[in-house]
Amino acid sequence: MERELALEIVRVTEVAALASAQWMGRGKKNEADQAATSAMRAMFDSVAMNGTVVIGEGELDEAPMLYIGEKLGNAASPEVDVAVDPLEGTNIVAKGTANAMAVIAIADKGNLLHAPDMYMEKIAVGPRAAGQIHLDDPLEKTLEIVAKANNKRIRDLTVIIQERPRHDALIEMVRSVGARVKLFGDGDVGAAIATAFPETGIDLFIGTGGAPEGVISAAAIKALGGEMQGRLVPMNEQEYQRCIQMGLSNPRQILMMNDLVKGNDAIFAATGVTDGELLKGVRFMGGDLAETHSIVMRAKTKTVRFIRAVHSLPNKPHLVMV
Repeated sequence: MERELALEIVRVTEVAALASAQWMGRGKKNEADQAATSAMRAMFDSVAMNGTVVIGEGELDEAPMLYIGEKLGNAASPEVDVAVDPLEGTNIVAKGTANAMAVIAIADKGNLLHAPDMYMEKIAVGPRAAGQIHLDDPLEKTLEIVAKANNKRIRDLTVIIQERPRHDALIEMVRSVGARVKLFGDGDVGAAIATAFPETGIDLFIGTGGAPEGVISAAAIKALGGEMQGRLVPMNEQEYQRCIQMGLSNPRQILMMNDLVKGNDAIFAATGVTDGELLKGVRFMGGDLAETHSIVMRAKTKTVRFIRAVHSLPNKPHLVMV
């Protein structure tokens, strides 16, 4: 991939964040998601690449979401896979709470997991514990490994888990072993990535959530030197067969980092929509100006850039303001 793509992709997440941020706190998650999707799709048309969505928010008949198989970009090359979530945290934006982002991951063609929009079991750690964990290990063993890798006692570990009924037993198990639990409502891309930034205090991410978010998170964590593993969770025979049709001979196999993101290169970009631990949200500054905060990283070079930008909204041709 051309390195210039990194900054081009940030332009896409910026405009999606600006569009969806208009709906922050208005209680309308669908409108926020639609705004982000429309802006992102339009901005992709200005990017010099030949992209294909390999894992997104829906299938062709579920448009206007960015659907699996959709073509993005305006050039014949480079050919890239795209994993996308125009608005990671629709409920977050509707409620005006923390950690909503617009996120994208891209890699050379054939290098991102090609899978349906479905549930995935996930585990993620930062660089210190990378190469030592396994999704099927007992939780007690995993916590011991992560504690030793981070030079902490188990009681000092912080495990981040999405607050959902399906995780009740998992939450109690972590607590019973003596580790601490940090719950979050939505936005598991930011939660998974937090494990790779020591300043967040997050040591381990575990739980079951969306597969698109898992692939996007894996691209970021790969760039940061951490590790992520996953396993798809087909909920019925139709989903199971869909996995097989998309090239997964064993839909229940454990997906290691190189299954989620092959090769040594991937680009991840995110722009904050609401304030979070990783990024500040969009600020409307008056006078038709808005400020965004983004992060972009590349696995090949391990470069991580934080970008603050001030935008003149009338000069954003792909942005529709309400």
